[in-house]
Amino acid sequence: MPRIMIKGGVWRNTEDEILKAAVMKYGKNQWSRIASLLHRKSAKQCKARWYEWLDPSIKKTEWSREEDEKLLHLAKLMPTQWRTIAPIIGRTAAQCLERYEYLLDQAQRKEDGEDGGMDDPRKLKPGEIDPNPETKPARPDPKDMDEDELEMLSEARARLANTQGKKAKRKAREKQLEEARRLAALQKRRELRAAGIGLGNRKRKLKGIDYNSEIPFEKEPQAGFYDTTDEFVVPIAADFSSLRQQNLDGELRTEKEARERKKDKEKLKQKKENDIPLAMLQNQEPAKKRSKLVLPEPQISDQELQQVVKLGRASEIAKEVASESGVETTDALLADYSITPQVQATPRTPAPVTDRILQEAQNMMALTHVDTPLKGGVNTPLVQSDFSGALPQSQVAATPNTVLATPFRSVRGPDGAATPGGFLTPASGAMVPVGATPGGATHTGATPNFVRDKLNINAEETMSVVETPAAYKNYQKQLKSSLKEGLSLLPAPRNDYEIVVPDNETDETADDGSGAEPMVADQADVDAQRKKAKRAQEAKELALRSQVIQRELPRPLDINMTVLRPPNEMQGLTELQRAEELVKQEMVKMLNYDAVRNPVVNPQAPPTKKNPLSAHLSYLEQHPYEDIEESDLDQAKELLREEMGVVKTGMAHGDLSLESYTQVWTECLSQVLYLPSQNRYTRANLASKKDRIESAEKRLEINRKHMAKEAKRCGKIEKKLKILTGGYQARAQALIKQYQETNEQIEQNNLALSTFKFLAAQEDLAIPKRMESLTEDVMRQTEREKTLQKRYAALTEEFRDLFREESRQPQPVETSRQNGRGVDVQERLQEEQESESEEEEEEQQVEAVGEEAVAEDDEGPGDSEDKDVQEEDQQPEQNEPAVAEEADAMDCQEDGDGQQEQEDESQQAE
Repeated sequence: MPRIMIKGGVWRNTEDEILKAAVMKYGKNQWSRIASLLHRKSAKQCKARWYEWLDPSIKKTEWSREEDEKLLHLAKLMPTQWRTIAPIIGRTAAQCLERYEYLLDQAQRKEDGEDGGMDDPRKLKPGEIDPNPETKPARPDPKDMDEDELEMLSEARARLANTQGKKAKRKAREKQLEEARRLAALQKRRELRAAGIGLGNRKRKLKGIDYNSEIPFEKEPQAGFYDTTDEFVVPIAADFSSLRQQNLDGELRTEKEARERKKDKEKLKQKKENDIPLAMLQNQEPAKKRSKLVLPEPQISDQELQQVVKLGRASEIAKEVASESGVETTDALLADYSITPQVQATPRTPAPVTDRILQEAQNMMALTHVDTPLKGGVNTPLVQSDFSGALPQSQVAATPNTVLATPFRSVRGPDGAATPGGFLTPASGAMVPVGATPGGATHTGATPNFVRDKLNINAEETMSVVETPAAYKNYQKQLKSSLKEGLSLLPAPRNDYEIVVPDNETDETADDGSGAEPMVADQADVDAQRKKAKRAQEAKELALRSQVIQRELPRPLDINMTVLRPPNEMQGLTELQRAEELVKQEMVKMLNYDAVRNPVVNPQAPPTKKNPLSAHLSYLEQHPYEDIEESDLDQAKELLREEMGVVKTGMAHGDLSLESYTQVWTECLSQVLYLPSQNRYTRANLASKKDRIESAEKRLEINRKHMAKEAKRCGKIEKKLKILTGGYQARAQALIKQYQETNEQIEQNNLALSTFKFLAAQEDLAIPKRMESLTEDVMRQTEREKTLQKRYAALTEEFRDLFREESRQPQPVETSRQNGRGVDVQERLQEEQESESEEEEEEQQVEAVGEEAVAEDDEGPGDSEDKDVQEEDQQPEQNEPAVAEEADAMDCQEDGDGQQEQEDESQQAE
């Protein structure tokens, strides 16, 4: 039977990734092509998976209370229309339906009395198939995937990476058509040219610059002569400071990022400080201009307030005098107004009594379980259901207002209770309500103040405002008559007096007889004295405690009671043993007492419900601790001091040094060994090898724990220190780097300075020798020039003499001889000129060497002399061409004279 594969099932992570990549390439319309990449999913399932789970716009967070209320309200208005409800809430239709069913199930479980916080009843059980796998998270990929999955993955990778699609084929086809069109045009031109029809080569006009025929950025020179001095560029002195390695390498990327990050921080800081318009735009509250606070004028002046205070103080003084007299008969006539009535505190905001989500879910469940309307009867009862709008009404919890419920707004009844207050104006004596201006009308609805009338003196009719003088007189008469009636009802006085003199009467007057009250001490001084007395008492109590508590020495966590002898062994002990036993008992008693008064905390002990001090308290109940007087302690210390002196003298103990004490202490400590298996200390020589190993392991473990604890604490301290000193460390690193660079520059400068100093010293030694050699060369050249000048003058004179002699002989033969001799003279002159030119070249080379040597040296006083010598050397060189020109001119003149004589002779012969 062939294998039948039904598409669907749980989505895997690989399938989700392939689906997302396919949607990015093919879009959200070609679901059949996308499904061809997934062998186990259909096009409909791929589309549902994208729109129900993979779409980035899907909201997958927890449902809020507002969303639940909105969902139930919309489901009540639009039943089963989940595609319409989903965009209103901002969820998918499947999410809305699943949440709706979950809320109904929770309401049903609540009605059945089950716990609503248990697991989801709609959760799949083992073996069940999920009907909607598109809305569930993807299953992780296994390490060893099937061959089908690997084949599907490789095929999808190849197809998604394929770029030779329709567009690429169209581009290739267009390229082939363009090539065919070009070849056809070329064949056409060839055929026309073969037929004798010539087509002009139309030159295509290029948009840009033809670099084959044109010179880009060419600047043609000006026509004619022009000045070119501006074209010479003055060379700039080389700046070797920019040739450092860090400048040649350029700025590092980390430094650039740090600089840009610093700029961003500065910009953000400036933006926060100065960008007020943006802050105003971001502020959602409307900008409201604060108006000036205008308060009404005070109804009571400062003088009236002072008078009220004085009256209150007078009543308090009167009450104090009455209370000091000891007569309690008149206490009922004085009321206590010092205590201000307190206003009732504002209650808290009431919490919601009912759960609206649960209530709406119950209403929806009741609507879904409605019987057929053919039965008749009443409709399904709904609890506070709301159909007023598309969205549920929001309940705003308001704080209860206690202003309208204050007792000051209540009107006093005929029994005289809760009277709206008023007071007598000091200026007129008229009764004016609180909150109203004297002489003005009363304000209905105003909140009057509370009146301090504990004796019910103010009647109801006295609260009205007295406006006319006649009414005021009647009001005064009524007060007098009512006062007389009240006084007439008082009992007659007995006039019986009894004087009682106290036994220990103290003189209240001061020593100086002034009668002034004693000075009240400052509270700070009183507190300081109290603290001082407390510290003195604590020091006194501490002096009576043991030396372990006074010196804060370590104490054992558990008290070893085995050091005491049992009671049956107390018989037959010597006096020394009995005394030692008494000392041990007192020591154990003191240890228990110190453990109760100053308990030792064991951080490694597990927490227990049993009180750790119960054992110490029970021991102290059986053996009570007796307090010792300070005199007894002093006496005991004196006895110990005397006994120590006797022992020291008898055993010849001298002053013990610290090294000896340390050695003895180390030896004694090495003899004590802790046994972790028995949880007690013992002597090292009595312990076995196994006990020693266990003790060493325990000590190593304790040291490791202590080391780990200290390392953890040090790590926290280092982290905190790094946070606190991070800026200083960065600044220190920058300064260290700058310091190192400065040291490098100093070393380089010192090296250059030493080099130049060495060169200067060498130059100072070489300059005199060089000057001497150059001076010798110049002198030698000068002598040679003089010799050559003399020779040149002699040869010139000889040439002139020969020329005169030849000019005197008119015969042709002689002329020819003269010409031959003149030629010989010219050849000699040419040879001399060539020799002189060679000598000039040698002189120029010597001068060039001298100029280079002088240029290397600093300018000195010998520069002017060298220049004079050079000018003298250049003068004969400048004179030589002038002499040669004169000789040529004389030769030309002699030739002209000879030709003129020949012409004259020929004319005579004719």
